[in-house]
Amino acid sequence: MTSFFRVVLGGVAFFCLIAGQTGFAQTANTNQPDWMTRPLSLLDALNLALKQNATILKAKNDLAASYGVIVQTRAIALPQLSANGQYKYTQPSAIENLPFSLPPPEGFQQANQNWNAGFQLVQTVYGGGKLMAAVRAARLTKEQALAQYQTTIQDTLLSTRTAYYDALLAREQISVHEASVKLLQNELNDQQRRYKAGTVPRFNVLRAEVSLANEKPLLIQARNSYRIAKNNLSNLLGYNLPRNVWEDVPLDLSDALDSTPYQVDLPSAIARALQNRTELVALRKTEQLQQLNIVNARSGYKPTVQVFAGYNWFNAQYAITPPPLALNQEFQGYDAGAQLSWDIFDGLLTRGKVVQARADYDRSKNDLEDETRQIELQVRTAYSDFVEANEVLDSQKTVQAEAEEALREARARFDAGTGTQLDVLDAETSLTQARNTNAQALHDYDTARAKLERAIGEDMVQTAAQNP
Repeated sequence: MTSFFRVVLGGVAFFCLIAGQTGFAQTANTNQPDWMTRPLSLLDALNLALKQNATILKAKNDLAASYGVIVQTRAIALPQLSANGQYKYTQPSAIENLPFSLPPPEGFQQANQNWNAGFQLVQTVYGGGKLMAAVRAARLTKEQALAQYQTTIQDTLLSTRTAYYDALLAREQISVHEASVKLLQNELNDQQRRYKAGTVPRFNVLRAEVSLANEKPLLIQARNSYRIAKNNLSNLLGYNLPRNVWEDVPLDLSDALDSTPYQVDLPSAIARALQNRTELVALRKTEQLQQLNIVNARSGYKPTVQVFAGYNWFNAQYAITPPPLALNQEFQGYDAGAQLSWDIFDGLLTRGKVVQARADYDRSKNDLEDETRQIELQVRTAYSDFVEANEVLDSQKTVQAEAEEALREARARFDAGTGTQLDVLDAETSLTQARNTNAQALHDYDTARAKLERAIGEDMVQTAAQNP
């Protein structure tokens, strides 16, 4: 069993590296880790989370602790070896001499110093079904612990993926609003030149200034959202940002929001979820463990049979010579046998345990059925959200290009005197909105795809590697 858990924990470390080699060493001339000094891909982020995320590390501790539970569970089926020893001195005046009808032999005394030592091996050969139940429970506990650990990993990796996408969206929104500010600043400069030339009224300048002023807070908000998103991502990666870093988190993301096609139909998605989700695996193991608890509880109605063997050493209790010499008079030998114990009536204690165990078993079945429904609901909801995100993304494919063309035509008409400044400003606003909507659609698509993959029970690292 120890070797098994060593293999598991070693496999987790290896799992962190299979999707791609990433460096985690500290740089030589800075306190920042190596991964913060170079562009960070989504795959790198997931590998870092596997290694450093606090939730995963605590789950790994729980997995290691479950080994102790397994050993305790299995202990009842294994032999018990015990050793004992004792030395005792008694004041001679506190020793009662044996009565004799005849005078005792000359020099006869009871020893006032005693010692004994020995060991005994005990093996339960029949426990009313508890022995086999303990062996099976140890195996089920191991499988349950692994399933729970895998659940924690996949949930944490989903959070890391969505946090990475959130940071990409915030970065893209900065670009969108910077471009909008630049457009509006150019518009203001153009209107100021025209005003100085006397071709447009002061009102045009004021309207351009107001439009620019309204756009600048959106840029400030986008920068703050990016800063918060990078803080959140750093936290999920298990990195404590230095306290002297508060303005610009040194985190450079190398990936971009994309629309990689993902094809799945709902019936097959539900079937895969019911087969792959580790939450259901853990609950199935819980149900089987509760069934074994009924066996353990009912064993109280049955006898327990044990066999034992041992070897003992002790000194003589009586001696003709002075008492101190009795310490040197040693007896030794082995003993062996069998014993049976049976609680004929235990005050209905066993009955109460059986009732409780059956109720816990019924509850575990209800938990499994409810979780099955919940997972199916998660898949249906995630699938519906993904379909919506995909449709929204499809609807935005040509909007940005059309908005850019509309702005070009509005400027041309204004320069030709057939359009107004309001047309230009409206076109610029529509272009900014189109760019923003497109970025949001890409983010929603990637996030919905990640949540659907998690609902189905797919591996978060593997899917990220397949969809860089």
